[in-house]
Amino acid sequence: MKKFLRFAFVFLLIPSFLLTSCKDDDDATPDRQTDAEFQTLIAYMQSNDMDLDDILSGWITTAENVNTNLSSYYIIDIRQAEAYTTSHIPGAVNSTLGDILTEAANADGKQIAVVCYTGQTAGHAVVALRLSGYSNAQVLKWGMSGWHSTLDSWSSNTNTIASANWIASPGSVVENTTEYDDPNITETGDGAAILAARVEALLSGSLRGVNGADVLNSPGSYYINNYWDVADVETYGNISGAYRIKPLTLAGGEYMYLNPSKDVVTYCWTGQTSSMITAYLFVLGYDSYSLKFGSNGMIYDDLTSHKWSAITTDYTLE
Repeated sequence: MKKFLRFAFVFLLIPSFLLTSCKDDDDATPDRQTDAEFQTLIAYMQSNDMDLDDILSGWITTAENVNTNLSSYYIIDIRQAEAYTTSHIPGAVNSTLGDILTEAANADGKQIAVVCYTGQTAGHAVVALRLSGYSNAQVLKWGMSGWHSTLDSWSSNTNTIASANWIASPGSVVENTTEYDDPNITETGDGAAILAARVEALLSGSLRGVNGADVLNSPGSYYINNYWDVADVETYGNISGAYRIKPLTLAGGEYMYLNPSKDVVTYCWTGQTSSMITAYLFVLGYDSYSLKFGSNGMIYDDLTSHKWSAITTDYTLE
């Protein structure tokens, strides 16, 4: 009888154990999923000094520096042909974002500077160049707006937007610790082939930008990365729900904190750095966007640094 009771007790425990085990499996955090092509791509980029911190090293130059060293630069102006024909930097050649690699082949070893209206679209071009062997290509800071006052496309785009979705100083940005799956790369081949195809995809489009007002109106629709230092967030605040992922590298694995299932919006001070980061993330397979004109387009009146101001020196035009 005692043996029977012991047997019955164990029998009753088995369903309970199974149910508990199933519950633990259901509640467990799923393993992070990797993508073979993505891993092939980033391994190639790291081994060839193409991590984001490499791409952002010395990526920008000033109008003063270009003007002083004009003969040393191969200047590619990617504005519309009509704007280029009306006036351009002496010696500059006109091209498009899509044809930037073809034009760069004519640089004959000179330092390449890419010029657009405001310094933002040029960021996409320079990322494409730096990922394609032109590791010293640079953006002209502020674009043609910084070269001559008659070509100012910046002043009309500075803005201060009153929004409940701007969290005032000291802000509420958090460091995200959730690791997301890899983006899905559809291109195949070795690392070099995948990279070339991804760069081609980048150049087949235009500036991947979004307006500050749209992001402030609906921040939950995006995955937002505030690419500032901690002290800057504490000084000015941040967009509601934004994270702060800086540094953002392949080697450090910080890319895993970006959510590939959402539109990833990066914002900085002027939209120039974020244009570079956005282009880089797109190449990696993220649906990435740059917040145009950065904080200058959202909290311009509050800024005490990194702020657009009308230029005081006009350089020569052709």
